[in-house]
Amino acid sequence: MSDLPIYLDHHATTPVDPRVVDAMAPFWTTQFGNAASFQHEYGRQAAQRIEAATQQIAELLQCDPKCVVFTSGATEANNLAIKGILGPKLRQRSIAATPHVISTQVEHRAVIDPLKKLERRGVDVTWLPVDETGLIRLSDLEDAFRPETKLVSIIWASNEVGSIHPLAEIAALCEQRSIILHTDAVQAVGKLPINLSVSEAVNLLSFSAHKLYGPPGIGCLYVQPDDNRSFRLEPQIEGGGHQRGFRSGTLPLPLIIGFGKACEIARQESKEEQLRLMQLRDQFQQLLQQGIPDIRINGDLNNRLAGNLNISIPQVDGEALLSHLTEIAVSSGSACTSTNPEPSHVLRAMGIDDRLCRASLRFGLGRSTTAVELHEAARHVIEVVNSLRQS
Repeated sequence: MSDLPIYLDHHATTPVDPRVVDAMAPFWTTQFGNAASFQHEYGRQAAQRIEAATQQIAELLQCDPKCVVFTSGATEANNLAIKGILGPKLRQRSIAATPHVISTQVEHRAVIDPLKKLERRGVDVTWLPVDETGLIRLSDLEDAFRPETKLVSIIWASNEVGSIHPLAEIAALCEQRSIILHTDAVQAVGKLPINLSVSEAVNLLSFSAHKLYGPPGIGCLYVQPDDNRSFRLEPQIEGGGHQRGFRSGTLPLPLIIGFGKACEIARQESKEEQLRLMQLRDQFQQLLQQGIPDIRINGDLNNRLAGNLNISIPQVDGEALLSHLTEIAVSSGSACTSTNPEPSHVLRAMGIDDRLCRASLRFGLGRSTTAVELHEAARHVIEVVNSLRQS
């Protein structure tokens, strides 16, 4: 039996599915090749394999494979989308109005930080507030639009509380005004049904392989098809003009193969998997509420990711809580801000006070999570909380 704690942090990363590992295996050693080396068979075969994997990714998104631009992950994809749109606008502002962007107070840091940097360079950013469930009000978005609004960037599904934004409605509002829409869809892809062939108002979409049981180090940016696109996306990495000039660099063949396989599995199994996770999540929530009746459930109770449960626990010290939960692997928020002593910016934006923010836990259930593990996890959390309260 493993001495490792029960893993309940699947929003941070997922283990690579063994089927993905098997699919990648030959491409590290015997079936290697640089897809740009089309003069010989190694390169041509690599290009064919990448084309097939790209098709698998496109089938999950239901989009044209030509729309897939590979990156090192969603952080790079977010940066490419935001800086690629706004960089040229900043240079043109001597002859035009200051570019305006609309985003939310609950974005991932991979969106907030690039926008903050551009803010310091002169971009005007409106940070939309959210309600107690972590979702924006569509009326606030409509009120924020201006003639100079160039970009809207809104997270599809929260990486902390799991709440899901109505992206189709947001896209329609942006399309009516010819405003570019980008979404960080890291937590949505592979979990929610996506059909970009009918949602052409979504111009840019970012996600990563390692959040859907694929390998770390690879992600992609969906870029609207050329015949529908009215904007220019400036590359952030140059040096060879790969991927139609959007992102240069030798394509990592094994990672792309794994990415494609992970997307294929998600497309085939996601519906059943999400139903199972929702049932497990609800059972787990009930167990916790039975043992700790005063816990607060954070996020939209009816419109959230199936495997997400975010709770705040009153009357306990947050730091002590996390240090005593030795039998489970769980976080208090986004993995990208876990080294920051400040409370979760997402929970703060939802109106939760700092003490409760610090005493919050984000449970991320995944493909390997079992009912037995969740019973053990609930027992452990309840015991720790009761012990801390008594002391």
